[in-house]
Amino acid sequence: MKRQIPNLITLLNLFFGCLAIMSAFEAGAMFSMDDNGGVIIEIPAKLYYASLYIGLAGLMDFFDGFAARILKVSSDMGKQLDSLADVVSFGVAPAFIVLQFLRLSLATDVNALSQHSIWLFGAFIIPMAGAYRLARFNIDNEQTTYFKGVPIPMIGILTAAFPLIYWQSPSLLLSKMLLSPLFWYAYILLVSFLMVMKLPMLALKSLGNKKQLILPLLLVVLEVVVTAFFYRWLAIPFGFIGYCLVSLFYQKTITQ
Repeated sequence: MKRQIPNLITLLNLFFGCLAIMSAFEAGAMFSMDDNGGVIIEIPAKLYYASLYIGLAGLMDFFDGFAARILKVSSDMGKQLDSLADVVSFGVAPAFIVLQFLRLSLATDVNALSQHSIWLFGAFIIPMAGAYRLARFNIDNEQTTYFKGVPIPMIGILTAAFPLIYWQSPSLLLSKMLLSPLFWYAYILLVSFLMVMKLPMLALKSLGNKKQLILPLLLVVLEVVVTAFFYRWLAIPFGFIGYCLVSLFYQKTITQ
C-alpha cells in the first residue's frame, strides 16, 4: 500500500491541474467603467482560482517526490505518472491563463473575441514545449543532479503568478503591459525556449553537494522576500529570474 502513496499524491497534482483548467476556461472577460467613462478590463475571480489550483498542484508535485524518497518506493511508473500530471498542471492549465490574458488584451476590439481566435493558438506552444521537455527528461540519464532546461513546474508557477500580479498591480504601466498581446507572444516564445533548451539548470534537490551555490541562492531568497514585502506577487517572477541567473553564472558548479 505504501508504494501507492506517492502515486496518489501525484494524482492530486493532476486533480488540481484539472480544476485550474476548469477555472481558467470559465473566466471569460469582464468590463467596468471608470469615473471618466473609460473602459476598465478586469480579470474575473475564477482566473485567480486557476492560480491557486496550480499552486496547490505545485505543492503536490513537491510532496510526491518527497514521499517517494522517504518511503523508498521510487518507481518507473511513478516517474511516468508524474510527467503526465505535470504536463496538465504546469503546461495545459497555464496555457489557458495565457489564453485568457490574450483574449482580454484583444477585448477592446468588438469583434476580437469571436473572429480572431487564431491569435489565441500561440498559448498552446507552452504545453507542447513542456511535453517535449518531459519526454526528453524521462529518457535522459544525465539529468540526475541537474536539469537540462527549466523544469515545467517552474514555468507553471511563474505563469500562475500573473493573474495575481494583475489583481494587485502596483502600477498602471504594469497592468497595461499584462494586457499587451506583444508581451504574451514574447512570453510564450521565451518560456517555451527555456524549457526545451539543453543548458544545464540548477536542481534544488542536489543543492547539498554544491555549497558554492548557497550564498547566491540566499541572495535570491532575500531578493524574493524584499520584493514580496513591497510588491507581493511580483516576487515570483523576480525569484524566477534570480534562479535563471544563478544557473547561468554557475554552470561548472551545477554539472559537477
